[in-house]
Amino acid sequence: MKKVDVLLGLQWGDEGKGKIVDVVTPQYDIIARFQGGPNAGHTLIFDGEKYVLHTIPSGIFRDNTINVIGNGVVIDPIIIRQEIEKLEAKGIDVVSKLLISKKAHLILPTHKILDKFSEEQKGKKKIGSTLKGIGPTYMDKTGRNGLRIGDSQLSTFKEKYDHLVQKHKAILGDYDYAEMLNEFEPKWFEAMDFLSKFTLIDSEQYINGALKEGKTILAEGAQGTMLDIDFGTYPFVTSSNTVTAGTCTGLGVAPNRVGEVIGIFKAYCTRVGSGPFPSELDNEVGENIRQIGHEFGATTGRDRRCGWIDLPALKYAIMINGATQLSMMKADVLDSFEEIEVCTHYEINGEKFDYFPYDINSVDVKPIYKKIKGWNKDLTKLSDLKEAPQEFLDYISYLEQELQTPITIVSVGPDRAQTIIRN
Repeated sequence: MKKVDVLLGLQWGDEGKGKIVDVVTPQYDIIARFQGGPNAGHTLIFDGEKYVLHTIPSGIFRDNTINVIGNGVVIDPIIIRQEIEKLEAKGIDVVSKLLISKKAHLILPTHKILDKFSEEQKGKKKIGSTLKGIGPTYMDKTGRNGLRIGDSQLSTFKEKYDHLVQKHKAILGDYDYAEMLNEFEPKWFEAMDFLSKFTLIDSEQYINGALKEGKTILAEGAQGTMLDIDFGTYPFVTSSNTVTAGTCTGLGVAPNRVGEVIGIFKAYCTRVGSGPFPSELDNEVGENIRQIGHEFGATTGRDRRCGWIDLPALKYAIMINGATQLSMMKADVLDSFEEIEVCTHYEINGEKFDYFPYDINSVDVKPIYKKIKGWNKDLTKLSDLKEAPQEFLDYISYLEQELQTPITIVSVGPDRAQTIIRN
């Protein structure tokens, strides 16, 4: 019986997962999202066009590939409708290639209002939410109050919706939400009507049935390991399990049905929003990386915080996920650096750590760096690593040795074509 391969981020998200899913999709019959929601921003560039996907799996551009939104995903009907309409305007047949789990939870307009309300209440302690309603939706899911897309097929759907909205209004109290609700609610119901043309499935049955038939499946993660609700830099995390284990709960796949785990990381580090970032460069070097790498959020447009690669965090992420192979992204962003640095350890209260400790929020973390000679050459036209500068090959070898995991894909530019597969 076939196994589900998993592709996910090893850092704080924005690693380039969408591009690699698109590159490897021809090897798979089914691409399935297993967690997160429209807070994801998976960017794909090919044939001179740029696409940003938020909820739809990144295999949607390939013919003969089915795309599944799993039960672990939360869906904003308004956002997914906009996403689908943009794709259809480009001639992509989404209806025949997209299946949605009946068990996927719905983001209501009041979830987004609650998200905004919650962040405002936190003031300086805000977590940097994308304000897409993700957190409140997962809270209702675990609180057993949630509304699922399968409920839309029930005669009691409107009644269930009204009941949940009343609960949210009670939480909001005197908060001024009327204008936002009046704006979003009609669009929400129109979008639900639009989604009625899509096939809703019992995704766990579908996925496991496909495995029995010998179909190849890739589970596509969103966000990154260091944003995982259990294993990330809590409380500055997302509301779902972004790690390999999330595939099991987000698609209904047994642990022994997981195959290859492809971990994606940048040749440096970025983070959006609040929270600890030991190797952050709040200086001219960090600003150079931001500008060269166009490090602005695909979903929010916010500046990404930039820094050198962080090996303790990467080793931790590889361990948690059981990563079997790695993809290194955006190496070309470091092309102009004479020297690059690698964070090899953290120093906390005079003690050295080569792993990610329990709490780095409330302690002073000093990164310890190793300097490495840069390649200082343009990588963007590389099609074979045999032509690569020796310093770049040395960087790859060094990382493989430190991480004890093979780097099988190297990205040297944003386009689909700027990808080198290593044997």
